Amino acid sequence: MSGHVGDLSPQQEEALARFRETLQDVLPTLPKADDYFLLRWLRARNFDVKKSEDMLRKHVEFRNQQDLDHILMWQPPEVIQLYDSGGLSGYDYEGCPVWFDIIGTMDPKGLLMSASKQDMIRKRIKVCELLQHECEQQSQKLGRKIERMVMVFDMEGLSLRHLWKPAVEVYQQFFAILEANYPETVKNLVVIRAPRLFPVAFNLVKSFMGEVTQKKIVILGENWKQELLKFMSPDQLPVEFGGTMTDPDGNPKCLTKINYGGDVPKSYYMCRQERLQYEHTVVVGRGSSHQVENEILFPGCVLRWQFASDGGDIGFGIFLKTRMGERQKAGEMAEVLPSQRYNAHLVPEDGSLTCLKAGVYVLRFDNTYSLLHTKKVGYTAEVLLPDKACEEKLQGLRAGSPPQ
Repeated sequence: MSGHVGDLSPQQEEALARFRETLQDVLPTLPKADDYFLLRWLRARNFDVKKSEDMLRKHVEFRNQQDLDHILMWQPPEVIQLYDSGGLSGYDYEGCPVWFDIIGTMDPKGLLMSASKQDMIRKRIKVCELLQHECEQQSQKLGRKIERMVMVFDMEGLSLRHLWKPAVEVYQQFFAILEANYPETVKNLVVIRAPRLFPVAFNLVKSFMGEVTQKKIVILGENWKQELLKFMSPDQLPVEFGGTMTDPDGNPKCLTKINYGGDVPKSYYMCRQERLQYEHTVVVGRGSSHQVENEILFPGCVLRWQFASDGGDIGFGIFLKTRMGERQKAGEMAEVLPSQRYNAHLVPEDGSLTCLKAGVYVLRFDNTYSLLHTKKVGYTAEVLLPDKACEEKLQGLRAGSPPQ
């Protein structure tokens, strides 16, 4: 039996009754605690009543902490309203709401330099609540229960700037919140226009998704416009994405429905900048340098770094070793990212690099130019691996024969 209303086994019926009984103290605090709602939590925990109860009670705490009963009235800061992308396009063939998330044109660093991470995450929680409200409205309109939503992620323009660690953490926390507080609400996560970097980005958030959610991910290939029409009718899809819907003024992007983001003007940037916590600290003596080695086993991995210095500026560059098992001077290695001096004592630096070759990449902090001052450097360096299954899927789509 599916575990949905009208399709319950005797054991599932009994579990539902016990589940409702154990939650008598919190059910009045929930907006709509009907069988449809309760069965979502039971299905998420395979009808284990105790685990389902623990999950729902944590959600009640989350509702109170985030004031979800009033979140639809909450307005994010202006910069998020103007430059954080996304929007409700329409509804799929079954009446489920379809939300578009436009990734490539979003300026993650600009947003997080202008607003708090908490506000960025809270805006995404508001989207989840908005989509739940849309499901309820659709249920009343259509005369049948609508419980799930479709999310379309347009990845065109995804680049290394979107792998900036604080930005990735926003999406990691979003998917963790989605799993813990909105179980059984995702119908499909549809990915369109995914570039070669996508498997790396996906691997960063995959562990925050449950197996069931991961199975709902659909990656579309070159014919994505035609494929999207299998999910929703043309009049529910903007012309930009292969449908027939336009704004009243004829705009094919439907800007009245979907925000496409854009670069955040620096006038929005906040003056203060929080100092990050770094995994390593090293003192680079006057007239010397410090090397950090990172082994890249295969092409396509991304090397990501963050650092700040005390005591003055610091030189930084990336090199590829030409001889293994020994320390090499900068001039003996292949230069990958030219070394230059950074005012990292004033503004923390960060960056990332797609490694085109396997080998040992050396992050070199250079203080050889300073004969008077030592520098203290805090840094974090990590290698981001692509998700192999996702990478093979994309390769298959490009070849015209997606793997089964």
